[in-house]
Amino acid sequence: MASVTSLSDSVHQRLAAALSAAVPQAGSADPLLRRSDRADFQANGILALAKKEKANPRELATQVVSRVESGEVIKEVEVSGPGFLNITVTDRAITQNLAARYADDTGRLGVPHAERPGTTVIDYAQPNVAKEMHVGHLRSAVIGDSVAQLLEFTGENVVRRHHIGDWGTQFGMLIQYLEEHPHELDHKADETSGEEAMSNLDRLYKAARKLFDADEEFKTRARRRVVDLQAGDPQTLAMWQKFVDESKIYFFSVFEKLDMEIRDPDIVGESGYNDMLAETCRLLEESGVAVRSEGALCVFFDDIKGPDGNPVPLIVQKSDGGYGYAATDLSAIRDRVFNLKANTLLYVVDARQSLHFKMVFETARRAGWLNEDVHAVQLAFGTVLGKDGKPFKTREGETVRLVDLLDEAIDRASAVVREKAQDLSEEEIAERGTQVGVGAVKYADLSTSANRDYKFDLDQMVSLNGDTSVYLQYAYARIQSILRKAGEARPAAHPELELHEAERALGLHVDSFAATVAEAAAEYAPHKLAAYLYQLASLYTTFYDKCPVLKAETPEQIENRLFLCDITARTLHRGMGLLGIRTPERL
Repeated sequence: MASVTSLSDSVHQRLAAALSAAVPQAGSADPLLRRSDRADFQANGILALAKKEKANPRELATQVVSRVESGEVIKEVEVSGPGFLNITVTDRAITQNLAARYADDTGRLGVPHAERPGTTVIDYAQPNVAKEMHVGHLRSAVIGDSVAQLLEFTGENVVRRHHIGDWGTQFGMLIQYLEEHPHELDHKADETSGEEAMSNLDRLYKAARKLFDADEEFKTRARRRVVDLQAGDPQTLAMWQKFVDESKIYFFSVFEKLDMEIRDPDIVGESGYNDMLAETCRLLEESGVAVRSEGALCVFFDDIKGPDGNPVPLIVQKSDGGYGYAATDLSAIRDRVFNLKANTLLYVVDARQSLHFKMVFETARRAGWLNEDVHAVQLAFGTVLGKDGKPFKTREGETVRLVDLLDEAIDRASAVVREKAQDLSEEEIAERGTQVGVGAVKYADLSTSANRDYKFDLDQMVSLNGDTSVYLQYAYARIQSILRKAGEARPAAHPELELHEAERALGLHVDSFAATVAEAAAEYAPHKLAAYLYQLASLYTTFYDKCPVLKAETPEQIENRLFLCDITARTLHRGMGLLGIRTPERL
């Protein structure tokens, strides 16, 4: 199926042709077309062109109008204000355009692929081995998953990377404790749940920490273990691997609850770059990008200074020979650029790490690993806040466990579904409750611009009113219900019919799905897609209120309105899917 030219593109082409005909010396001028509440579209480009040509904008606008080819697509063009053009398209063009999207059996709704796709490595969902996932991990996972799906949908080659924390000094303590208490991670049954795996790890971590703080001899043995680990001692590595494996059982169970596919080969933790660290340091030092300062290998920046006015360096290697996060992150950049052949490196990481990444990216640029053709971007996200506007914590002041949060959202959503459900079994209520609850959490996150903080308010999230995923899911389920009730009548486009104002508004909005997806992907901005979908559901509600579907006046009008319902549902389904949210057929 070829991609479908959107109405705005068709209008744009016709206006650009009229501009070139009216002012041949201007070459190809941009009509600056956008949607408008005064007409279907407004073009503002004539003002800039008139200024350039030293012409009267209203006169120039009138000349352009006389050259616009009206007919199949454009119904009328009028000059307004100082030289804007208001454009109305034909009802026929709206219906035919939607019919072309409807005929696309690939499920892409005629959305084109990007002209020049590249390779993007996206680093998101980065939990730590042997540690509980908390609410702070939610945003990286949810935003990263949606951006990855958006990019893939536009044709980009996407490589997912989950840079888990699986290395470092705390493992000396854990491995030494396991060595001395060898059965702590044994499993009683064949199958271990994520909860069991986490409680095993949690218990062991607390016991090891207690011993480490109380017993100097154990502390010494634990520190020696770190050296063995970094030296690659096989027995130490085998015990370290037990912690990683146990943690993965837990990680996978959380990601499954989040309805997110995380594949094992995509999990490349800090340890994955171990063999590259020494070479990374050598390359930086030989090229003069990094210098020795008081024994440590550092990179300095003119514009980054501490409170005392002295420069704050990026420390790549500590004076004792140990490596910090910078060495691992720089090695990961080398791997992603030279082995994975990435054009874009995208990091979905908390805004509080912005300075670190600014320094790491600048270092990689100086080393020549990032350049005009390869760039790195931090998609920095804000903090999840409680209703009180402070960082989200439990009553005891603890960080909120991600699993508890999701369970509570599912409970609340199940209550909402049960209240509305007419003919759903308990099993169906549980399944829908999960889809609605997890969808509500994701949507609340994704409908806020990533760099802003947002308040975690479950009551609001699972509300049927307002900008929530539940509102969108109910709009989708309502359409499916109408399509089931249609009996003999089938959705079919009738371009000959005149459209009601609410049908036109809905149709024009459905047509702008492709432009919205392209913009959301290019700007790594799922919130733009979320806003589009909320408006789609709102326009559908208005259409549903004003235009009877199954009781329309003629059989053709019934079919055409069913067709509008169905294309709206398909757009909701596809758009919600790109946000990682399910759309149940019945609610």
